[in-house]
Amino acid sequence: MNKQLLHTVEGLRDIHVTDTIKKNAIEANILGLFNHYGYEQIQTPTFEYYDIYHYERGTADGKNLYKFFNREGEILALRPDVTPSIARYMATFYNHKNDPMRFCYLGNVFYNNENYQGKLREYTQAGVECIGLGNAEADGESIALAVNALRSSGLKEFQIDIGHAGFFKGLAQEAGFDEEMEEEVRKMIDEKNYIGLEELLDDLQLEEKTKKALIALPTLFGDVDVLKNAMALTNNEIALEAVNRMKEVYEILTEYKVSQYISFDLGMVSKLNYYTGIIFKGYTYDVGDSVVDGGRYDKLLDTFSYDAPAVGFAVKIDELLNALTRQKIEIEVPRVNTLIIYNKEYRKTAIQLAESLRRQGMTVELGINGKTVEESVAYGKDKHIGGMMYLKDEDTVVLTNLANGDEQVAKLSDIVEGGL
Repeated sequence: MNKQLLHTVEGLRDIHVTDTIKKNAIEANILGLFNHYGYEQIQTPTFEYYDIYHYERGTADGKNLYKFFNREGEILALRPDVTPSIARYMATFYNHKNDPMRFCYLGNVFYNNENYQGKLREYTQAGVECIGLGNAEADGESIALAVNALRSSGLKEFQIDIGHAGFFKGLAQEAGFDEEMEEEVRKMIDEKNYIGLEELLDDLQLEEKTKKALIALPTLFGDVDVLKNAMALTNNEIALEAVNRMKEVYEILTEYKVSQYISFDLGMVSKLNYYTGIIFKGYTYDVGDSVVDGGRYDKLLDTFSYDAPAVGFAVKIDELLNALTRQKIEIEVPRVNTLIIYNKEYRKTAIQLAESLRRQGMTVELGINGKTVEESVAYGKDKHIGGMMYLKDEDTVVLTNLANGDEQVAKLSDIVEGGL
């Protein structure tokens, strides 16, 4: 046998039973919260035409996509991001609708990292998109919902860093950067490469105030006072509008009573070029990547011939699960309530009992593996099952608490109201 076939592809992984249960619980909590905010769940395809995610739309670098061909020879790609798919979905089904739309989703995305560096190449996102609202209230709701999504998982210590794409865009415009230079400067700011950025700008003939503002960008992070410092750095109208928008959003987040989780980072310049306004990321300790990414993308839908503003975010479920595990935060998960074992002659009664308890909302496992009572007790403890029912005869049940070993004998007719 080829042993290579027993391993997953680099960047992919199996998720074991316990982690899968925890992951499902996190996803259910987050999706439930999205629903409470009025977001309705939709599903889009796992792969679409390559052009949906093309770099010209500001979504993903084509070399980092998993691409393949269909029978007709058309180029397809596994989705690296759900947002462009939802933009395409909106243009397909709601092109003539002006009312705001709120969608949420849960699905896997795929990113073929050029340098693996321990990162997953398939991971799960749960996210929301609010389409048709371009105001600060929609930005504030999105960020507040991101905070509450993390809290709903049990995470306690985290922060949401807020930036604005317009601040850097305004400074780049004032500096007269072409597209290539803007991208080079953006990359250095994103990497907080102070020395490289200063050396690059020294070689350009820029006004001193613009140069100082660009050099200061990687250092502009912290609490709300950072916004005052940012306003003192420039007279550029686009950049100042960006700062004022962040101020307004902060006021809204204060009204949501989540401002304790908020900080600002004016040097946040996302790799996703479709962001046009507020951008934000959520961080916690013991993980090396953000657990939430989001922002405003008012021009993306226009590339699908549907001009509408939009804002949204995605929770990285796998990173969030890693954080909860490493921070030793218990995740409440559904468990098997009861294990029913029986002698073969009472199989019919055991099956009817199991079905009756399931209809009452209990999670019941039927012991059909032929183990002895002692073996069944050990099995139940290993699976963290709450209790065991041993059907001795048609109407006699031995109840065992697997946590402490307590036993009691009961009549089946007393356990199941109205009979089987």
